[in-house]
Amino acid sequence: MKNIKTKNTFLLAIFCIFSVMAATGSAGEMNTIKSPNILLILVDDMGYSDLGCYGGEIHTPTIDRLASNGLRYSQFYNSARCVPTRSAILSGYYAQQINRDSVLELKGNGARPKWARLLPDYLKPAGYRSYHSGKWHIDGKPMGNGFDRSLYIDNHGDFSPKALFKNGKRIKPKDGFYATTAVADHAIEVLKEHQINHADKPFFSFVAFTAPHFPLQALPEDIARVGDRYNVGWDSIRNQRWERLQKMGLVKGSLSKVEYNQGPPLDFSEQLTVLGEGEVDRPVPWNDLTEKQKEFQQVKMTIHVAMIERIDIEVGRMIKQLKAMNAFEDTVIFFLSDNGASAEMMVRGNGHDPEAAPGSADSYLCLGPGWSTVANTPFKKHKIWAHEGGISTPFIVQWPNHISQHGAIRETPGHVIDMVPTILDIAGVKTPKQKVPFPGHSLLPSFKKDTGDNRTFWWSHRGNNAIRNGDWKLVKSNDEPWELYNLKEDRAETNNLAAQYPEKVKELEKQWEAQVEQIRQARKLK
Repeated sequence: MKNIKTKNTFLLAIFCIFSVMAATGSAGEMNTIKSPNILLILVDDMGYSDLGCYGGEIHTPTIDRLASNGLRYSQFYNSARCVPTRSAILSGYYAQQINRDSVLELKGNGARPKWARLLPDYLKPAGYRSYHSGKWHIDGKPMGNGFDRSLYIDNHGDFSPKALFKNGKRIKPKDGFYATTAVADHAIEVLKEHQINHADKPFFSFVAFTAPHFPLQALPEDIARVGDRYNVGWDSIRNQRWERLQKMGLVKGSLSKVEYNQGPPLDFSEQLTVLGEGEVDRPVPWNDLTEKQKEFQQVKMTIHVAMIERIDIEVGRMIKQLKAMNAFEDTVIFFLSDNGASAEMMVRGNGHDPEAAPGSADSYLCLGPGWSTVANTPFKKHKIWAHEGGISTPFIVQWPNHISQHGAIRETPGHVIDMVPTILDIAGVKTPKQKVPFPGHSLLPSFKKDTGDNRTFWWSHRGNNAIRNGDWKLVKSNDEPWELYNLKEDRAETNNLAAQYPEKVKELEKQWEAQVEQIRQARKLK
């Protein structure tokens, strides 16, 4: 009897164990449960309305599907330029807090303080492997900042990079090198390696395309595919984008007026001579251009578009790889641009050969303020400025296993300082105690619904300053007076309310100055 009783007790224990396993998954499955993968795709100098899903006529079907199966944020912000934006994305801090940009007398010296770690360091204890492909523009090198694999492109041309490093070692570009394809090739290569050697671990993949940043260079077949889509001129294209943006419900208010006297933010006036009589440095009415100017400007936009459409093709290849390794459903995909489209005009790198085919390795063209005004529709100003045209970015999030409101638009404001808190929240990583608290918040709650956030965001770059508190935004360009806008009613900053609400101007200016004081205190910490 004693043996029977012991046996029954043992069987009952086994039954209970299998009951728990049936409810929670097998023991093997429980051991392989891991945090979601994260793919962060960053493009360079792409405007708010360039993507099809943000009102553009550019053919981006892959990225548009990410939006239709995920979320589009209508009020997401960057830091106006590549260096401060990338610093914020990977550190979780305003670039000025960590010496990566200047404000007033506080100069950016390039070296982050030791307390400002990068995202892979926070993810590593949670089992993540981190991969980098593309542009960097942060101090140090990827392999010394927590990344397990890296393709680092120091880019002065999409066919001929200034430098190319793989896993910290300098390599020579292969024949037929094109930066956008090379970035995707490496991202896919490390995903395949991950599947073979680290399938039990989650990954963070930071894919930083160099396109469509100048010089405008694209594959001949991509240029040919665009055709003569832009011979109608920038006035017509801008109006068409505005109509689509309104129908999509992405932007409320009025379309900003074209700033016909606004040229490039940096003076390279001699480049007009280098580039020839087809170039112009102002967004003058299209019909005021000569036929030679119209032809030249159309070519530039055609190349810009070809570069973006190639990005879309390469993103499609990366998604195909995710699906092949059964990782797509539980991979969070983020897509954004590092700043607004650029009105810069210059010739650098290997120079510009007027006889070379436009878009080839020997040509060096920039988009310029005419088409940049279109790319940033409906906003004014461009990259480097703190007006909406410089700091507004399309921001797409797709997570098949978590986001159910497919195609929804989120009006919740966000900023690149939110990327680290959001990713750590997704990964289940508790934020460690910081010497300086992260200024951003996790956007994970907004994946389910708009959160009605009235937070404060802050900007400063090359004397272009701004602060947004709730729906109010205070902004100025260099030594010009402060401008005040109510973004709920006037997202495109068409109605300056500074004279009408002087007390609000003073209130927000004090808030802007208070953030500078916080930066001063952070700079003192080692």
